[in-house]
Amino acid sequence: MKLKRICLIPIIILLVFGNGSQALANSNVPYQTYNYDYWNEAYYTPAAYIPDGNISGTDLGSTNMVNPQDMFVAEDGRVYIADTGNNRILVLSSEMKLEKVIEGFDNNGTPDTFKAPSGLCVTEDNELYITDTDHFRVVALKEDGSLLKIIQNPTSEVLPEDFQFAPLKVTVDYADRVYVIAKNMFQGIMAFDENSSFTGFSGTIKVTISNYEKLWRRLSTKAQRQRQVQFIPTEFTGVDMAPDGFIYATNVDAKGLQSVRRLNPKGQDVIQKSTLENRQQKLSGDVYFIMGPEYSGPSRIVDIVYRDNGIYSVLDMTRGRIFTYDHEGNILYIFGGKGSQAGTFKNPVAIEEKDGQIMVLDSYRGEIMTFVATKYGSLINNAVALRYDGDEASAVAVWNEVLKLDSNFELAYDGIGKSLLAAGENKEAMRYFKLGMDRRYYSIAFKRYRDDILKDNLGYVLSAIVLITAALMIRKSVRKRKGKGGREDE
Repeated sequence: MKLKRICLIPIIILLVFGNGSQALANSNVPYQTYNYDYWNEAYYTPAAYIPDGNISGTDLGSTNMVNPQDMFVAEDGRVYIADTGNNRILVLSSEMKLEKVIEGFDNNGTPDTFKAPSGLCVTEDNELYITDTDHFRVVALKEDGSLLKIIQNPTSEVLPEDFQFAPLKVTVDYADRVYVIAKNMFQGIMAFDENSSFTGFSGTIKVTISNYEKLWRRLSTKAQRQRQVQFIPTEFTGVDMAPDGFIYATNVDAKGLQSVRRLNPKGQDVIQKSTLENRQQKLSGDVYFIMGPEYSGPSRIVDIVYRDNGIYSVLDMTRGRIFTYDHEGNILYIFGGKGSQAGTFKNPVAIEEKDGQIMVLDSYRGEIMTFVATKYGSLINNAVALRYDGDEASAVAVWNEVLKLDSNFELAYDGIGKSLLAAGENKEAMRYFKLGMDRRYYSIAFKRYRDDILKDNLGYVLSAIVLITAALMIRKSVRKRKGKGGREDE
């Protein structure tokens, strides 16, 4: 049952800003699951994903992980973990068994080690790129563990003279171009060519200042200005490379408007936002947030994983939520939460997908936590995949199953409406677009329905016009004759 507007505020406080210690809508799940409708009002939903277990260092037969900061699933199914506090990389087999531990490498004849490795990426050729943060370099190793190359000390006229290269996250494209998120680098993601030369920035985010903020800064004292927010470009937090070569990246957004970017090879953000007209959907996690103590403020999106079929999921460190969107920027489902119960997080830092499971790395617990899709989540994933492939007709049956579980899921109504529109059932399509709050497609269906009515009744309309015209002509002729007869009698 959809939540009423009158009781929305107190429920939002419990739902969005609480720590998720007790689920209200799913009693067997340790967190609340919800979504936002057209009006950005929250309503409870079935759980799309539920906890399936956790894996620690001791479970793998090793020592506990200490402050791990990143995780990557390679194409062959291996899982790589940056065990930052232990200065090592753990490599798990596709069966999630410990395969090897990488604590160092041969650096041109000299044994070398890592210091606080905080990010990693594996290419199609199984080349391992590691951000060796406190050694101020990116280390690339071949599959056999031998050194491929080292990226360090980048130089350029656009870099400050005192800039210290401290890489945090890394990804690599099909042309061996390397993209690095570096500490205290606000101009964008640093790009390096295949020869490890710095070529510039990708995805620079322009920060705009409102007229009100400009006026306030002019009227403020020096002390007040020092306490105000500095308007500098924002920093990136996570990065993932899609198969098409586009970079999905997350960034800090203090206003909670957009924390996700899709960068083309030119470094331009081309991400799609919701195509439903007038829908003010934000690509930044929770729509509502409050300012206060723990779990407050906008979502801090720290990582992203591209999951095929245009679906991507982002991880919110603030409240431990996982938000999943389709390629059009429509939010699909929300799950996860912070707490002490099994299946909740303390400090989530990285997210990946493996064999349909969602995996989250918790740096405080030193564990990988896994989640599996419920029927509700699987249906949504399948329907979105069909829609992404343009097969709206096949998606109808799946959308109908989704609506049986969640009658408020507007995207399902919209998908069914588009299928009906393509089939020429315009009147029925109008009904579904209205339920899906899709004004643009409702207008299209309405125009086509109107044209259908005119087309179906064109013969009657033309006949009526002919009859009316003939009647008017006869009437005119009769009146004319009567007029002449009257004059002749005189």
